[in-house]
Amino acid sequence: MNKHDFGNDFVWGVSTAAYQIEGAVDVDGKGPSIWDHFSSHKGKIKNGEDARTACGFYYRYAEDLRLMKTMHIRDYRFSISWSRIFPKGIDEINPAGILFYNRVIDECIRLEITPWVTLYHWDLPQALEDLGGWTNRAVLDWFEIFAATCIEHFGDRVKHWMVLNEPVVFTGAGYFFGKHAPGRWGIRNYLPAVHHATLAMGRIGRLIRKMQPDARIGTTFSHSPLVPISLKSRHIKAVKRADAVVNRLFIEPILGMGYPMEDVKALRAIKQYMLPGDETSLAFDFDFIGIQTYTREVIQYSLLMPYVWANIVEPKRRGIEKTTLMNWEIYPPSIYDAIKRIGSYPGIPDLYITENGAAFADRLEEGSVADEERKQYLQDHIAQVLEAKKAGYPVKGYFVWTFTDNFEWAEGFSPRFGLVYVDFKTQERTIKDSGKWYAHFIQSQEDKSKS
Repeated sequence: MNKHDFGNDFVWGVSTAAYQIEGAVDVDGKGPSIWDHFSSHKGKIKNGEDARTACGFYYRYAEDLRLMKTMHIRDYRFSISWSRIFPKGIDEINPAGILFYNRVIDECIRLEITPWVTLYHWDLPQALEDLGGWTNRAVLDWFEIFAATCIEHFGDRVKHWMVLNEPVVFTGAGYFFGKHAPGRWGIRNYLPAVHHATLAMGRIGRLIRKMQPDARIGTTFSHSPLVPISLKSRHIKAVKRADAVVNRLFIEPILGMGYPMEDVKALRAIKQYMLPGDETSLAFDFDFIGIQTYTREVIQYSLLMPYVWANIVEPKRRGIEKTTLMNWEIYPPSIYDAIKRIGSYPGIPDLYITENGAAFADRLEEGSVADEERKQYLQDHIAQVLEAKKAGYPVKGYFVWTFTDNFEWAEGFSPRFGLVYVDFKTQERTIKDSGKWYAHFIQSQEDKSKS
């Protein structure tokens, strides 16, 4: 891989999420989010852990941003905690929350780090969940109030906005399977949440464009290439159904293609939540799309999974021994396949890999973390991004998930995805070997652009 083939304008960054790093969950007027509530219930989070402290970014943001600067990272994607701005979801603004994000953004600007802000990264205020959360159509009005407040206070310095983070995950895991906050389950919760999340992307996109015409507006989608376990007809059909839900459900409506109801009959019930005008309101002309991809999945027909009649085949059942700590197959071509698939839609805008990374069992030994597996993972996946760029797909940047080890939702602190190791007892930071490699890689890009 020639490090300079990406070009001088290619963006290299890292991604984080507010709830996973900030801690200070009830400090300076912040209200409870659905993850605070969910985490407080026994058995919801691995090892009974919670994010009350997390990485302490709320107190250590300046230190972390300076560390980012030393690693030559010039683009930082982070999210804003809704309940830190509006402790009760709407109504009174929390001045301390506004002040905190002003300080974070100002420090980014001072260090010449470009802020890329995600408005919603899964941490809905609990006060709004008590009113139905994403199953209540009023969430569109609530979200608009929150988004407008963020644009008003931060839009003079933030020029890159993302509306949602991976709607397929927070609706599926949170409102269908109950594995994530708010812990609801069943299709009667899932379908309205899906429709309101999809509507929110266009509605908030139009709001940002009206309030801040010079902004670059995007949203992010997870994408996992799916392949059948064999070429038998039932497995091929299972892939088609699973793909409609996992990969197509949210992106196709915003591209004006509507929901993929023809492939999963259960999705037709979403019509009962649609009002006149919704079908056209779903579409929005985003400036860019964020792709978040980690692996591929192998699918087989199964009667055990209702509606899609498909299941994921675990890697070890397929003879795959080399996996990440999340039990994900390490398959670098998956990122090329994801770019190709999304980049092949007619009229697709610029694409950014807004999350890609891997969790391994990192160990801090004698002041260093020799995470060779992660370094190799990044190198191999970035090489595939380069191949996609050479093939003509409009991929413009790559953000590693994630900067520091963090609170990994229901998995707690065990999976470490960071370029920087965090001792969660002392909060001491140590740049891993993968982080050193990424820093050198970016620096070589900068040196080339200056020559």
